Amino acid sequence: MKTFRYLILFVLLLSQSACDKDWLKPEPLSFFSPENVFVDKAGMEALLVTMRKDLKNESTGTMPNLTMEFAASDLASPWSQLDFYNLTPNTDQYYRFLTMFTVIYSSIKNCNVLISRIDDIKWQSDQERNAILGEALWHRAYWYYRLVNSYGDVPFLSGEIQEAKLDFQTHSRWTILEKIKTDVEFAAEWLPATAKSGVITKGAANHLLTKIYLANLEYDKAIEAANKVINGPYALMTQRFGIDATKGYRNLIWDLHRAKNFSIVQNTETILASIDRYEAPPAARSVGLYTMRLYNCQWFQPQVLDSQGKPGMVANGPMYDSLGRGNANIRLTGYYQYDIWSYKGDTWRNTPDLRRADINWVDIHELKYNNPASVDFGKPINTKFLAAQVDTFKHVYAMPHYIMYNPQDDPKATPMGGNGDWYIFRLAETYLLRAEAYLWKNQPALAAADINKVRERAKALPITAGEVSIDFILHERARELFAEEPRHSELVRISYIMAKAGLNGYSLTNFSEKNYYFDRVMRYNNTYEKKIQLLGNTANMAPFHVLWPIPSLVITANTKGVINQNIGYDGANRNVPPLTKIE
Repeated sequence: MKTFRYLILFVLLLSQSACDKDWLKPEPLSFFSPENVFVDKAGMEALLVTMRKDLKNESTGTMPNLTMEFAASDLASPWSQLDFYNLTPNTDQYYRFLTMFTVIYSSIKNCNVLISRIDDIKWQSDQERNAILGEALWHRAYWYYRLVNSYGDVPFLSGEIQEAKLDFQTHSRWTILEKIKTDVEFAAEWLPATAKSGVITKGAANHLLTKIYLANLEYDKAIEAANKVINGPYALMTQRFGIDATKGYRNLIWDLHRAKNFSIVQNTETILASIDRYEAPPAARSVGLYTMRLYNCQWFQPQVLDSQGKPGMVANGPMYDSLGRGNANIRLTGYYQYDIWSYKGDTWRNTPDLRRADINWVDIHELKYNNPASVDFGKPINTKFLAAQVDTFKHVYAMPHYIMYNPQDDPKATPMGGNGDWYIFRLAETYLLRAEAYLWKNQPALAAADINKVRERAKALPITAGEVSIDFILHERARELFAEEPRHSELVRISYIMAKAGLNGYSLTNFSEKNYYFDRVMRYNNTYEKKIQLLGNTANMAPFHVLWPIPSLVITANTKGVINQNIGYDGANRNVPPLTKIE
């Protein structure tokens, strides 16, 4: 049979004009065609390596997926696109709210090639076959979990696409959750208990299952899955370890967030980390984590003036190698910088929490004028001298140095945030997920015990059962998992739970008009309350922005089917009921 060009969902269609029919022409088989590559176990394993590499899309590069996750949350803002009404099905200026959709489907394509071809070869045993199939199913489920908690209802592709297809249909989010639940249950049965760094294990499967069960409101199953992880070959780190362990002025939280410590044997907390090493061949590594670029403020820019109204900062001077060339793409809120650390009468300045310890953060008063030509060289900056007070929004704010500091391995490179592994799943999150399940089951004492396991490690004051709430759990996730969890996705997941359960007046029937995500962002991110103005944008957001738009080109290219648009965006009036069965 002649093989057509393999389609990443709709991406091929997007790259061709409506009148260009070249993509319909069959291509001759080549040495690298699937028929020639996926003919043995080695070929299948090579595709698994590609899937593991795809996980780096979450955390590496100039605008990784986590950028959107935090910039559209309660913890940060997208300073260069503050008005979410400018996010449309046709444009996502400066950010990748639309591109992420097609990038994820590209990763799903790789999964489906293996899944569809798993029985094209002869396996020595069921264990050998099912372990490889299980990992591919895990990867596909991971990406669909991300899709349904970013875009809601989306098309589910269950197999490899080998010919032109123009009749995709939208599937219900709940239907997709049921499908990926059964897939990951299969994966959890067959995946290995332990494996080399970056390889999916039973622990990673059960951690993902915990999230899926929660999303499905299956709280007992979520607890059971979390138990398997917590009782497995993992343990919270409680002693100094890794590359800086001998530096007495540092602490355990610093060690836990050194990228070079994520995948070492001593770190018993890592369930799964993406692997990205500078010493790897160029094709196997990214441009870097870019944490110092994306999260840190623009402290070195000329708008940071001294007492004479002259530039007090320069690049390439003191602090440049440690703070990097910050661009504030993920502009941290005051809530995350300060408010979240105040508890039981403490202020952020005297909190016992190691995650807000002075040694782990760079606060505003620790930024010093570094321009040798400035009369104030070496003195702490004075925000009264800024070119405009709005400059405190992006040029000067407190930064969690213990997370962001990832120096370049290449000494000649601009300090953006070098190559390094990054947490995908970590045991601290498993405890917080189980705490959430206990909360939904109205077992606050058990929830408090799990939360306190995480807090006690950070030397934070314990909480009581009466203090447990979904807000507090999200506060704790922010303190523990900043720049690590897909924050927007988790907020959306919880919003759907509350809507389906009818909690706090939320409902699925008017989800785009009233939802927990919007209410929480408005409560804790005062960017929108203050109507911050930058680059011609005035900060603005509506409840329907809980979900991001489906790219319009994806919808219009699908001429023989209907792909739904999320309510609130142009084109939603043409929606049809989503499919509730996956063929």
